[in-house]
Amino acid sequence: MAIEFTLPDLGEGITEAEIVAVLIKPGDTLKEDQGVFEVETDKATVTIPSPYAGTVEKVLAETGQVVTVGSVMFTVNTAGGAAAPAQEKEAAHKAEAPKKEAVAAAAPASRAASASAGAPAQTMQQNGSGKVAAAPAVRQLARELGVDISVVHGSGPAGRVVKEDVRNHVAGNLEQRITAAPAAKGSSEGTARHLQAVPQESLASKYGEAGGKSGALASQPLSTSSVELPDFAKFGPVERIPMRSIRRKIAQNMAISWSHIPHVTTCDEADVTQLDAFLAKHQDEMKQKGTKLTLTVFALKAIAAALKKYPQFNASLDERTGEIIFKHYYNIGVAVATEKGLIVPVISSIDQKSVAEVARELADIADKTRKGRIELERLQGGTFTLTNIGPIGGTNMSPMINFPEAAILGMAKAAQKPVVRDGKIEIGLILPLAMSFDHRIADGAEAAMFMREIVGRLQNPLSFLLES
Repeated sequence: MAIEFTLPDLGEGITEAEIVAVLIKPGDTLKEDQGVFEVETDKATVTIPSPYAGTVEKVLAETGQVVTVGSVMFTVNTAGGAAAPAQEKEAAHKAEAPKKEAVAAAAPASRAASASAGAPAQTMQQNGSGKVAAAPAVRQLARELGVDISVVHGSGPAGRVVKEDVRNHVAGNLEQRITAAPAAKGSSEGTARHLQAVPQESLASKYGEAGGKSGALASQPLSTSSVELPDFAKFGPVERIPMRSIRRKIAQNMAISWSHIPHVTTCDEADVTQLDAFLAKHQDEMKQKGTKLTLTVFALKAIAAALKKYPQFNASLDERTGEIIFKHYYNIGVAVATEKGLIVPVISSIDQKSVAEVARELADIADKTRKGRIELERLQGGTFTLTNIGPIGGTNMSPMINFPEAAILGMAKAAQKPVVRDGKIEIGLILPLAMSFDHRIADGAEAAMFMREIVGRLQNPLSFLLES
């Protein structure tokens, strides 16, 4: 029995993925749960397993191609092999239903081409009732961002509006109001690193493929109302490289954050001399436990404790209802620089984990994120973000809030400086800190007190022993 394998729903509103590796070929004997494709979404690189066992008949997707959810990837003959029961039912259902997936798979590229040629947004397809085709979660996002979904161009199957379309629409409107500011801010935030610097790579490998070959992304505009640029080629040689999925996502998120959140940044310093000595004293002990203590680990624990005292920084503002959503859980994202851009994996329930547990999880997510192997579920649910440019040597920053969160803390390079202790000048290890916050939710005095709570804990390592 021949069965078509389609790109499954990858969750979190992801509608398309770029194929980075094809792990099968016609004639291969396939086992159930065997990896068949490696795909890169706008969040991470994941391996897609096969729910079927059998013989591969045709492989319809190739490396470098951008495919949408529901696109046929390959066909497999399950004669002599057992298909997963759930997948058998799904295959039977698809055999009875009209097969529209093949048409829908080609639709995004054609719609992108028509959009770049000046086709109006009102030409997007609707369902039979005349209502815009979109999932409830997409409509909710549009309401939260103040977007009229009826004017958003749909890029999903059969013209369906997806979350990415709503965000593109918001980013496009921003570009008309703000010119250089988002790019400058995004560039500053993009320099953040965690634990170690990232090696340089070619522009083509970082942002896309040279020569403009990047599947549907090559012809799809980054926003629905882009700004026309001058002809730079008149002044000298240029190179055009399409943005690839992760870099595109960063650009869109930065634009949304900058346009919707009035950013204010407050700065402070922590004398971490005692904490540094504490780390050095217990480093060997922690290595025996298979982990490593760092300033970042203690900063994460200090943030979680401070958020309990100042919950306005562990919140989000619902612009549609005018309500502040206070989150009674403490999931802190850690900005990790990768070769493809800045990604923020999340450590959940930090307040309930020991210092050693946080240290182990931090090392794990940082390693997996750089390798593009971080699990999708560990990129979701963040309530606050920490970014650290200290390992690079940065002295300070003005970090960009990770929308829809309310605040982000930036750590710079700790350096020896003269300090006054008990009327005497001594040498101390001083850690610069900077926190950007949503001024609609919190005031400067509250931000200063929040920072002092973090500073107090970092300056006194024994304070972490008093946590319940």
